[in-house]
Amino acid sequence: MTMKIANHKSLLVLLFILASWITFAVIQNSTKLRTALKLPFSLHHWNFVMKTQPEPPPNPIVSPTETALRIKRIMEKLDQLVPPRPFTTVSSTTSATHSRATVLSPRDTYCRGDRLDVLLEMGDHLGRRKEYGGDFLRARMSSPALKAGASGKVTDFNNGTYLVSFTLFWEGQVSLSVLLIHPSEGVSALWRARNQGYDRVIFTGQFNRGTSQVNTDCALALNSSAELCEYLDTRDQEAFYCVKPPNVPCAALTHMHSKNKDVSYLSKQERSLFERSNVGVEMMAKFNAITVSKCHSEKTVPVKRQCKFGMASTIPSGHVWKDTWNPVSCSLAAIEMKECLRGKFIYLLGDSTIRQWMEYFKSSINTLKSVDLHESGKLQKQLAVDLNENINIQWQRHSYPLIGSLTYSVKEIEYIAQVIDRIGGEKNTIIVISLGQHFRPFPIDVFIRRALNIHDAVQRLLLRSPETVVIIKAENIREMNVDVERFSDFHGYIQYLALKDIFQDLNVGIIDAWDITIAYGTNNVHPPQSVVRNQINILLNFIC
Repeated sequence: MTMKIANHKSLLVLLFILASWITFAVIQNSTKLRTALKLPFSLHHWNFVMKTQPEPPPNPIVSPTETALRIKRIMEKLDQLVPPRPFTTVSSTTSATHSRATVLSPRDTYCRGDRLDVLLEMGDHLGRRKEYGGDFLRARMSSPALKAGASGKVTDFNNGTYLVSFTLFWEGQVSLSVLLIHPSEGVSALWRARNQGYDRVIFTGQFNRGTSQVNTDCALALNSSAELCEYLDTRDQEAFYCVKPPNVPCAALTHMHSKNKDVSYLSKQERSLFERSNVGVEMMAKFNAITVSKCHSEKTVPVKRQCKFGMASTIPSGHVWKDTWNPVSCSLAAIEMKECLRGKFIYLLGDSTIRQWMEYFKSSINTLKSVDLHESGKLQKQLAVDLNENINIQWQRHSYPLIGSLTYSVKEIEYIAQVIDRIGGEKNTIIVISLGQHFRPFPIDVFIRRALNIHDAVQRLLLRSPETVVIIKAENIREMNVDVERFSDFHGYIQYLALKDIFQDLNVGIIDAWDITIAYGTNNVHPPQSVVRNQINILLNFIC
């Protein structure tokens, strides 16, 4: 009996040692596997390599602590995307003039559908070869006479070389462009400066005091010893502050306006990188236009399906031809707007770039009648209805930060997440969300928190009304040389990538306004009507 117990104990010891060895081996091999699969972070491929961990089963309640951890994870990945690039002299930063662009396998004539590759080898102002990447580049091909354009795909090898790939979508004379918008050193400086302070834009709040008004300073964060009014969304932990006027209650806040503050978190040397002559410098100015033909050997182009909700996007996502947007992976039908919108309730939530949609709807459907909601100013809520066709379209601005020199009412201001929580939703309810431009001057965590809170509100909506259609309209590109520290397209690009990543687990549609406005070459935060028309046509194809 004693012998059997001893043998049993020995067997258990051996099994324990064997299990421990197997566990150690698995951990070692999995570590090696993760190391082997680790991909370089790239400013131009972040949407492929930055993927958040799979979300747990949908939970309509997200704790503040969990949100803070989600923000922290995204911030850590962004910090890897934009590593510090300190420099002692401007001469060591990337120079478009001293960089070289080479067309690979050049030909006299190209065929429609071909891919044309350009190798970029970056140098500094002294002609020395750059040994790291991270430059903010924009590639575009165009044929102005044909009203045609498309973005190019930029691959960063993180060693000072880039591959720019153009898909030759149309026939004719095609011009190629690669702009060095900011050198990697400038990108690093913008990223550091952005996350240092909240005071590049200052807000002035107007409070009612009987028959008069009193103004005080307001902000997303106030460094003041004075008594403050805190306007806090306790669930989503979003707050806005004003200095409390003496003997006036915080609830008496009625209006707001803002202005830029004379403050910079860039050094004098860093600011020189953003002078007009150094922003958006052409790298292919010496290249002539190429000729693209319809070759006899060209294969029959397969008929593409009509664009529908939930289709995967590509890079580039499409091209403009004869002033009309043509997606790569699907086709857009010409849809009669009024017929499509019959019986629909459309919520347009966000900034003035989605308000352009509201204005386009009202000008295109003459039976839409505006309803007076008894607000005033450019930022007032708008509602237009067609009672005969049962069409309801509403535009509502997002909450703070809302930048504007014109005074606007904040009596009914609310966060987009709160608006979504009030929507019942069903198959004829369409929600289009657009935000980003007003967030560019502030630390990125403000935007990430807002996007996550909207994500969670959409998740709650789709749990109770899964047939509701939710569309995210990405940011437009904007003017390149205007107030770069606050509004650079680099800030917008980071937000564009983050937004796509945050919403990737939900059944929402994406209208890639970023790629569309690059293709059109608008460089205007409020693009012309033709661009708005094509963005709206994507929506119509999604819902009809």
